[in-house]
Amino acid sequence: MPKRHFLYALTVLALLAGCATSPRPVSVADTLAAQPQLSTLNGLVAKAGLTDTLKGTGPFTVFAPTNDAFSKVPAATLQALANDPAKLKAVLTYHLLPGKVMASDVKNSSSKTVNGASLALSRAGDFVTVEDALVQIPDISATNGVVHIVDSVLMPPASR
Repeated sequence: MPKRHFLYALTVLALLAGCATSPRPVSVADTLAAQPQLSTLNGLVAKAGLTDTLKGTGPFTVFAPTNDAFSKVPAATLQALANDPAKLKAVLTYHLLPGKVMASDVKNSSSKTVNGASLALSRAGDFVTVEDALVQIPDISATNGVVHIVDSVLMPPASR
């Protein structure tokens, strides 16, 4: 094989290998599942029956509490949520906005969540807060929305 053909073949193989390892855009549900620091949230989303919804057309904006955020919630509160699917779903959908809101789009205002309650959003420079939670990692894009990782679990007004 001439040297030029050999180099061409190597280039094609390298390109194909790169395509095989490039991450494909995935749904909000798959994005949550792929983040190790969101395993508690992912398990609760499945328990509440919201996985298929978050794989749907959307778009959705999810304020996703980390495992550390869930560890700050009293164990009795988490147990009560785990035993009451309707209340669990209400808490989880309080973390969910209809539409795709990137961090740069956040205005100091309230937004209506999927569960119907209002959620206070604010931005100061690069810092975005949702109620009392700070967005730690913003703008994780998904095919049907965006995920923002936050440091606290948000409780809807009726659940406080």
